Order: sequence, then structure tokens, then C-alpha cells
Amino acid sequence: MRTLLKTALTLCAGAALCLTPQAAALPDAAPTAHDAPRSVPAAERAAADPAYEILVFSRTAGFRHSSIDEGVTALRDLGAANNFTVDATEDPQAFTTGNLAQYRAVVFLSTTGDVLGPAQQTAFEQYLGAGGGYVGIHAAADTEYDWPFYEGLAGALFHSHPAIQPATVKVEDRGHDATAHLGTTWQRTDEWYNYRTNPRTTAHVLASLDESSYSGGSMSGDHPIAWCKDYAGGRAFYTGGGHTEESYADPAFRRHLLGGIRWAAGTTKADCRPETGYTPLFDGTGTTGWNQAGPGGFTLADGTLTSHGGLGLFWYQGKEFTGDYSLKLDWKASGDDNSGVFLGFPASDDPWSAVDHGYEIQIDATDAADRTTGAVYGFKSADLAARDAALNPPGEWNTYELRVTGERLEIFLNGRKINDFTNTDPARSLQQGHIGLQNHGDGDEVAFRNIRIKQAGPPSGTRTGEVKGVNGKCLDVDNAGTADGTEVQIWTCNGTSAQRWTVADDGSLRALGKCLDVSGGGSADGTRVQLWTCNGTGAQKWAAQSDGTVRNPQSGKCLDASGGTWEDGTPVHLWTCHTGSNQKWTLP
Repeated sequence: MRTLLKTALTLCAGAALCLTPQAAALPDAAPTAHDAPRSVPAAERAAADPAYEILVFSRTAGFRHSSIDEGVTALRDLGAANNFTVDATEDPQAFTTGNLAQYRAVVFLSTTGDVLGPAQQTAFEQYLGAGGGYVGIHAAADTEYDWPFYEGLAGALFHSHPAIQPATVKVEDRGHDATAHLGTTWQRTDEWYNYRTNPRTTAHVLASLDESSYSGGSMSGDHPIAWCKDYAGGRAFYTGGGHTEESYADPAFRRHLLGGIRWAAGTTKADCRPETGYTPLFDGTGTTGWNQAGPGGFTLADGTLTSHGGLGLFWYQGKEFTGDYSLKLDWKASGDDNSGVFLGFPASDDPWSAVDHGYEIQIDATDAADRTTGAVYGFKSADLAARDAALNPPGEWNTYELRVTGERLEIFLNGRKINDFTNTDPARSLQQGHIGLQNHGDGDEVAFRNIRIKQAGPPSGTRTGEVKGVNGKCLDVDNAGTADGTEVQIWTCNGTSAQRWTVADDGSLRALGKCLDVSGGGSADGTRVQLWTCNGTGAQKWAAQSDGTVRNPQSGKCLDASGGTWEDGTPVHLWTCHTGSNQKWTLP
């Protein structure tokens, strides 16, 4: 297995903070005239993509923006530099099933009003359903108010706007190709739309406006301005910028548009599922709560942690995570580099603790199947076909979601599930432990941004620990199994996850993400007590009594270590309460 080998914060060269050891030509309408593509700065170019075509549609049936011509020119320039061809039209007859099929994305460039008839709308819906892409720019949100499909596609429709003025854009996602080039804030001047609804619950917000930085914002302080979403079988990206002619000469805004086009066209991947309720562990502004174990470390610059040297582990010491949770983070490899994300390990300055008691979700382009990107290192390979379809190449950002439910770990790459693993090792538990980032060694350069977590956790009012019974032995899940029906027994206490029980305020006793259960909800003496998926029934309710017994109220009987001698492996069952030593339990 790739091994991991306390750091103090020291200032490095420049402003960086280092963590160092020590510590489609149209058949029905000709494209509009356009200027010859100009030379495009390298900052406006992306990775080499296979050639493709996009359609730029700029018909207006309401207000017409004077910046449309500049917008078309900018998109042609970007296409010439990034291997896509632009067909520009204002003819709705371009929206036929056959014609749209040649385009990887359709850009609505400041369209206004009702711009498509019923037949064209149907063709466009079919295009999206077949996996097409949509890019909406500025007044694309001031379009087709009476077409519900389009409102869902755009994400939100125009309500009003104040005067053109500078504002602060808060960049919420620096992993998406449309915003990865930006800092955590973006100062720019534009006409800032207010929207009729907030798209946050149905789309993934990439950037929002700081309403305190300008006058006229009316969205109660939560003001998305750019977002993406999977929609009706296709992909939809929208940005509210682009009112002014100057926008289309701004390299940062042009790169923003390029990223949106590339994602809508499917040439780059991103997690565009709606995201709410996450708490930052690293938001780019500091490393409070983090600690380095082993040599090497991470450099902090531009809101990004970048690995150097090693072997080592940069781990979040500030909190141990218990129960169910979803961890998300953005990462980028420079080339064939090695790193990983560790879960479920105990607090320690010895990184071998993470190796021996946790799980590594690998980042490595070229290792063996169970040791490459998306694998649970040494335990389970990712679905390689799904992984390859979701993976961005070196030099581009990727997003992991690591979702823990009980002892199950699901791994999502750029929004697509690529691995599904269940822990059965009694020496490890996904339900309790720390998280960390590996710095693998000299020459391995992997960067991380926006590390955040959303916890489900156990029910409120819980206590977690050992349940001790007769002869001082512990209530134990046989072989740490998680299958429904797994036997529950007594065993010498050993501190493993198989003996870690949560006493919840709903009356359940939980281990390994499942509940202590009376088989079939029975009440006869000797009824099997087992592990089972939590379901809230009376078969899974337990009540500690003042005499030391633990009673199942539904049956009126007690948790009992079976037989007259009690050795490792003695199963527990249901029995008439008698207060004998084999019915006395000490709960956490």
C-alpha cells in the first residue's frame, strides 16, 4: 500500500503560507457576418478538446442588448482558440431535430421574449433529452416566460435590475471550469439581475452576489448569479453577466463563458447537483484545526492547498466525525501524481494510524485498479468505465463526494457514482474518525480546494460506547457484519467498531449503521436478537431499567446472554426478565 509517513506554520516566499515539517452550418439561415478571430491570450484557452460545434442564438422579441455583436465575436474567438466552431443565428427555424443534433451546446445570448414557436420548443426539448447542452447568457433569463420547460432549464427568470454598477461576486465553486480561474471574490461591473425565484435548491450555484457591495439587490442576501444543473437529460449553464460590451473584452469573463460552454458541451466534467447544508473545513482562508503528521506538507496560496514532499498526512484535528456524513472536496493533479483522502482513522501524530485503521480514497492516474483514482486503496477498485467517463485530465479540477452511511462508503466523482464499498473489518469503522489529505512524496503535486462536510449524524441526545454485560464482556456484532440478520453476541471487549453502540433518544441501540432488533418482532423466550436495518418499529426499541436490565417494551422481555455459561461467542436473545447476572448491562 502507498504509505503515509507535526507541523508548524511558517511563512514562505511571497504571500504563500507553507506547512512545513515539525511540527453545424445552418440549412435554413446563413450565419451572421463576423470579424475574423483575434489572437486569444493563453489565459482564455483550456485543455485541448476534440473538435465540436455550438449554435449561438440571439433572437430578441423584447429589449435588444447592444452587446450581442461583441458577444458573438468573443464566442467565435474562444472557439477558434479552443477547437469549437460557432454558428450564429437569429432564425428560430434552426431549431429542428435534425439541425440541432450537430451541436454539442446551444448558447442563448441575451435573447428576450418569446423567441421559439411550439415546434421549435419541442425540437429543443428533444435535443436536451438526447444529452444536449444549454448555455444561457444574461438576458437568456428574460426569455420564454410562458414555457415551463425553459424556466426549469434556465434555472430562474428575470425579475428586475438596478443601474449598471460595480459589485463583488462571491465565487462559491472554484472547481468548475467556469470559475476555477477566479479568486474567492471577483470584482466586476455589470447589470445585476434580480430573479423571480432562487435557483439554489434546483441548481448548483457557482457564484453569487454580495448584495451589500452594490445597490438594488432584492434577493434577501442569497443572490446566485451563475449556476449549472443537469436537466431533462442534458446539461444547463447560466451566467447573469454579459450586459455590457466591455464584458466581452474582459479575459476573466471570457474564460468564464468558455468554462460554461465546455461543461455544457460535455468536454469537461463537474458536479452540478444542488448543494446546501455543507460546513467548510478548509475554505481557502486558513488552516485552523489542521495538523501535519510525517514529513513534507502543503503550501497554502490562492485559497489552495498544494502537496510537497512526504510521505505525510495533513489531517483535520479539529473534530472527529461520527455517524453518517458527506465529505466534498475539489482536487487537481498536475500530472501522473499520487495522493489520497483518508477517512475514519483515530487522532494520532503517527500517520500509520490512518493506514492501519482508516481508508484511503486514492488519487493516482496510473496505478493498479485497486490503487488508482476512485479506488478504496487496496480494498476495492472503482468502476473504471464510470470513473474514466467522469474524470477530468491532469491540470483540471475534479470533485469528490465521499458519502458515509453506516459502514457503507459511496464515492462520487464529478457527480457520478464510481465506487460503492462496505467496511467489514472490525479494526476499522467509517462511523467514527478523522479525515486527512496525503502528501505522497517529492514530485507528487496534488492541489485541494473547498473541503466541506455535511453531517447527518446519529439522532439527537445520543451516547456512544461499549455495552458491557455478564463477566465484563461486551455486546458484539459477529465479525463486524452489516448484513441484516447478523448475530449479536458477547465477546471480550476490544474497542472495535463491532462493539461501539449508540444509545439513541428514539429508543434504538445502533452499531455499524444498523439497529439491535428482535427477530420478527417476536416475544417468545429464546427469540433471536440480531442486527437489522433501522426501521423504527417496536422490535428495535430498548429501555434501560433501574435494576440493570435492558427491556424490549413491545414484548415486555429482556436482553439476555443465553445459556448458563458465558464465553466469547455466546449469542444474546430475548427472555423473561429475572435480573440474573446475564441480564445486567451497563450502557454508555
